[in-house]
Amino acid sequence: MSSVDLAKVGKNLLKSAETGQNVELQSLWQDQPVVLFFLRRFGCQVCRWMASEVSKLEPDLKANGVSLVGIGPEEFGMKEFKDGGFFKGSIYVDEQKKCYKDLGFKRYSAISVVPAALGKKVRDAAAKANADGITGNFSGDLLQSGGMLIVAKGGEKVLLHFIQDSPGDHVALEDISKALGVSAKVKEGQRPVCLRVWGPGKERPCFRICLSNI
Repeated sequence: MSSVDLAKVGKNLLKSAETGQNVELQSLWQDQPVVLFFLRRFGCQVCRWMASEVSKLEPDLKANGVSLVGIGPEEFGMKEFKDGGFFKGSIYVDEQKKCYKDLGFKRYSAISVVPAALGKKVRDAAAKANADGITGNFSGDLLQSGGMLIVAKGGEKVLLHFIQDSPGDHVALEDISKALGVSAKVKEGQRPVCLRVWGPGKERPCFRICLSNI
């Protein structure tokens, strides 16, 4: 059973990336279930890949009345993150990092973050990010970890509370779907199926069609 105190953490304020206004965290689950994805940093390559992965569920979540929300620990790097299109949900910032603290998302020290960042899970996730053409940077708060919180409509109960142990840890897409009791059409790491269509003529231009976009 989760030890999250929704009444306490729900009072914490977040800044909307869209409006710049502050809202209480609990407002995000007031009218619908919500998946809250807490990033380590907006510039983190692995976080961007994780954001793109969880975004694969957005159509299925939306179809089932579930909101998808991404939360960062600082505003730094947010514009580049938004412009990069890594995440399909709403974006907020926990400027005081109160949600991160209340949900048990640890902070590394300048010493402990180095071996954590060089661990196998991070290397594996970074390799997947590279394969998908996702890059990152080392700007911003390098010491914060993240996780995920899934809450039922109205704050009735916590459906999933996940805390990163390694910066490469993340919740599998099927586990998110299972926690919500919804079916999903995609799986982790699934890529679009693309075909090459050759045009007529001597130059024979090549067109690349991705079936997932049709």
